Amino acid sequence: MTTSQNPGTAEELRHAGMRVTAARVALLETVRAGDHLGVEAIACGARDRLGHISLQAVYEALHALSAARLIRRVEPAGSRALFEGRVGDNHHHLVCRSCGAVADVDCAVGDALCLTASDDRGFSIDEAEVMYWGLCPDCSPASSI
Repeated sequence: MTTSQNPGTAEELRHAGMRVTAARVALLETVRAGDHLGVEAIACGARDRLGHISLQAVYEALHALSAARLIRRVEPAGSRALFEGRVGDNHHHLVCRSCGAVADVDCAVGDALCLTASDDRGFSIDEAEVMYWGLCPDCSPASSI
């Protein structure tokens, strides 16, 4: 069990108006150290850093961290929720239809052109969520040749 923590993590929580707890610090650091992690993997990582933490506490903290925009919840259709530490840049995701691998991809061109809707219907748009679906290199038929 590791109890050391990045002092910047506690400051980020405070800046977001959140109370600093060992569980929140461990969860935030675990998400940021991983790559599109599911709840179980995050719970295991937090337990390695902290010791015991209930699954309910993990869910509650992930919800709070997502709401504060310190982490991002990604939910590919038909898949479990995943969490990532890359926030604030409006990137998108590639999802493999076969193995479920998820990878980040920047906006296609320009300065977040995807934020300009053809008809915003009065909404003030600050984020667009795009999922590109296909086969990753490991699952692609071309890779088995």
